[in-house]
Amino acid sequence: MTKLPIKNQLRLGLLILSLFSTLLTASDTPIIAAASSTRFALQDIAQSFHQDTGKTVRISYSSSGNLTRQIEQGGPFELFLSANAAYVSQLHERHKTLNQGIVFAFGRMVILTTNTSTLSLDEQLLGIKKAIQKGQIKHFAIANPEFAPFGVAAQEILRQLNLWTLVHPSIVQGDNVAQAAQFAISGAAQAGLVSYSLALAPSIQKHS
Repeated sequence: MTKLPIKNQLRLGLLILSLFSTLLTASDTPIIAAASSTRFALQDIAQSFHQDTGKTVRISYSSSGNLTRQIEQGGPFELFLSANAAYVSQLHERHKTLNQGIVFAFGRMVILTTNTSTLSLDEQLLGIKKAIQKGQIKHFAIANPEFAPFGVAAQEILRQLNLWTLVHPSIVQGDNVAQAAQFAISGAAQAGLVSYSLALAPSIQKHS
């Protein structure tokens, strides 16, 4: 796995925990809509919130696009943690939120492979480029850009590095970034471009 720098994890956790505090006056078991990339961070934060307040929350994980549609259709969520601020703005413009929200983190991307992979990894993806040219990569996983902000980010990175045309025939899309990561660590894809926050999850790290 190779990664770009990431913002301080502690600060992110404290900020999300402060967002959770808005749920204290919500229903008995408030439901949070959360982007798949936040799963690893939210598990610990939800546990800390329960220990501090005695209040349990339910978390529904999916791509930000899918969650946005659910909210537009009346989904019973108290809080929405989106991987793209544009979805929150869209909901606010349609009078589906109480406020415009705040930016609580900036995402980073990583190349994810299995721990047995022999691929050469670097930030410019030159090793990935050579591997595709040599036929060593048959499938390259990203989240679906239509619904998942990290899919859009993966697509943009590949375009910026002038690799999209080369990689595109090998692309396999997960419904969300969590599924794209599963493709990469299961061997269904030889590599994937996913969120760093998700790659930190123990269930992912033990395979990558």
